[in-house]
Amino acid sequence: MTPEERINELIKEAMKSKQRERLEALRAIKSAILLEKTKEGATGEISEEQFIKMLQKLVKQRRDSAQIYRQQNRSDLAEKEEFEANIIKEFLPAPMSNEELQEIIGQIIREVGAQSVKDMGKVMGKATSILAGKADNKAIADTVKKLLS
Repeated sequence: MTPEERINELIKEAMKSKQRERLEALRAIKSAILLEKTKEGATGEISEEQFIKMLQKLVKQRRDSAQIYRQQNRSDLAEKEEFEANIIKEFLPAPMSNEELQEIIGQIIREVGAQSVKDMGKVMGKATSILAGKADNKAIADTVKKLLS
């Protein structure tokens, strides 16, 4: 079952069980899938990697919005955004542990021959392509800095 088919099935279930908030989050995912499939240069299909990147972007948008709402003392809107982010996160693979991340980045550092923080660009380029969808870019950057220091 493709991610899109799975989302459609979950939308039907949410409609039947009258879970309005969950339904809104699932519809946001479906909308993002349709936009991704129809954007300029798209093939009409969405790969697993594109799907994961898209979901990560949706989660980040919702977290950023929730943070802004909290700063403006709008906890009702912040909670809605956080709820949607949690629903979207259900479709993301489990994040890597710090130990796994350090191990993989350590291997990458050895492969590219990085010696100091000046070589961070080389490491980040390879790490972000290898770890796409498996780890947050901020976590990757923090780990690279830590290991190169």
